[in-house]
Amino acid sequence: MTHSAVVTEQSPWRRKHLLGMEGLTREEIRLLLDTALSLREVNRRDIKKVPTLRGKTVINLFFENSTRTRTSFELAGKRMSADVINISASSSSVSKGETLLDTVANLQAMNPDVVVMRHPESGAHALLARHIEAALVNAGDGRHEHPTQALLDLLTIEDHLPQMGRTSLDGLTVAICGDVLHSRVARSNAFALRTMGASVRLVGPPTLMPAHAEEALGARVYHSMAEGLADVDVVMVLRLQRERMSAAYVPSVREYFAFWGLNESRLACAAPHAIVMHPGPINRGVEIASDVADHRHRSVILDQVSNGLAVRMAVLYRLCLGSQGKGVQTLP
Repeated sequence: MTHSAVVTEQSPWRRKHLLGMEGLTREEIRLLLDTALSLREVNRRDIKKVPTLRGKTVINLFFENSTRTRTSFELAGKRMSADVINISASSSSVSKGETLLDTVANLQAMNPDVVVMRHPESGAHALLARHIEAALVNAGDGRHEHPTQALLDLLTIEDHLPQMGRTSLDGLTVAICGDVLHSRVARSNAFALRTMGASVRLVGPPTLMPAHAEEALGARVYHSMAEGLADVDVVMVLRLQRERMSAAYVPSVREYFAFWGLNESRLACAAPHAIVMHPGPINRGVEIASDVADHRHRSVILDQVSNGLAVRMAVLYRLCLGSQGKGVQTLP
């Protein structure tokens, strides 16, 4: 597929919602990634606007703080000419005691086409999907999943395959490091990467590793950074999610960085062509050193942010138009 603003129809998109990466087929993931590649060109124009979703309404409903995800979903809708409404928990009637189902029922009465939701409770989207007529996008639910983050990570890795001497994700080795226990990003990436043929390693202290992680996520677990990073192609660093911790999972932030932080010496264990990723926000000096986060040749963290916009445009496109779209029209 050429990197143009015309979306070609390869296979139909039949899903009403995007709740997670678990269960998506390789073909469905490929369709979303190829759609994002086509739409990415729009974001490089002087006039960053197409009428593709004109007349569609997207509601962003966020019960947790967000910068990258919320902003990119808002921009994604607006760049395709959809009407976009942003609602946070503090400004919604949930703060007055209204239930989630009642809140969404009221929003549904306004006939939106897509509701993008982030919620602190795992499984909130699975519950809501049974009670909503609009398409529903999971923008993160508790420790469960964050599917659009996994998609943008796949797209970013694919962008850098040539420097790894590869043409596909098949056979790639990816190390996901840090606070795996509390990370919805780790879960979504593990599912997505395995589906696309990559091998996944989970690297971190035992206290921050889910029980039965190997069986549940299909990944090998390492409790040594040196062993876990040995010859890997991609190092994906996770944020230490202290806001989700109800106990002392690590002795201190200083000790966590001393044993588990990604620095130049630990990165040297990876393959010479390995890239460094992070879903953000970055805690410098906690899970990653500044010289690694800002590494000119190996860090692709800002590429992830850029690709997040294209991926979220693709998700909105497919959920609004499915296989009915006739291509992305351009404004004169």
